[in-house]
Amino acid sequence: MEQYKKEFIEFMVDCQVLKFGDFTLKSGRKSPFFMNAGGYVTGSQLRKLGEFYARAIHDKYGDDFDVLFGPAYKGIPISVVTAVAFSSLYGKEIRYCSDRKEEKDHGADKGGFLGSKLKDGDRVVMIEDVTTAGTSMEETVPKVKGAADVKIVGLMVSLNRMEVGLGGEKSALEEIREKYGFETNAIVNMDEVTEYLYNKPYKGVVYIDDAVKNALDAYYAQYGCRKA
Repeated sequence: MEQYKKEFIEFMVDCQVLKFGDFTLKSGRKSPFFMNAGGYVTGSQLRKLGEFYARAIHDKYGDDFDVLFGPAYKGIPISVVTAVAFSSLYGKEIRYCSDRKEEKDHGADKGGFLGSKLKDGDRVVMIEDVTTAGTSMEETVPKVKGAADVKIVGLMVSLNRMEVGLGGEKSALEEIREKYGFETNAIVNMDEVTEYLYNKPYKGVVYIDDAVKNALDAYYAQYGCRKA
């Protein structure tokens, strides 16, 4: 496994963003683990998060794009810190844009978006914390494509949960790729997380012991999809 992936797994654990237990997801599924990007709250955590995303995006998509689009709400700070990191690491200015849950009907920035306006010809990289069943893209992609004549280059998430999407057969990321025609990638996937943490103490704690591993195996027997 690449070193940066190990570092990112440790980073999620250190920030208490990745947790193991009993959780109910937005999709309604009962899951033995949960990833909450809202747990990145300090300046140093957000700086590192932006750097991980920027490196992964540069690795997968290069720098031939103009806008980072982060869906509200969690995608907003992620897109901002990643744009800052991309400028710092690669010397290219990338604009950020996010949607509003409710349109603003007054002021100079009224409308349904925050940050930079989308313009015809823009190349956009979508950025999210995690995709479970792909429901958020159902809402977001039409908004982005309806705002201007843009090309969506790809989607980057921090964690690929490796679960079937809305169709119940292919992974959520694969469904998004096939439905919308752009690439989908993640910094790490759950197989890599499990491989790295299973029965291996990290800072004196075993986060995935036999009981958690059994719960993960049962969950993936029901919802798993090993394709990206």
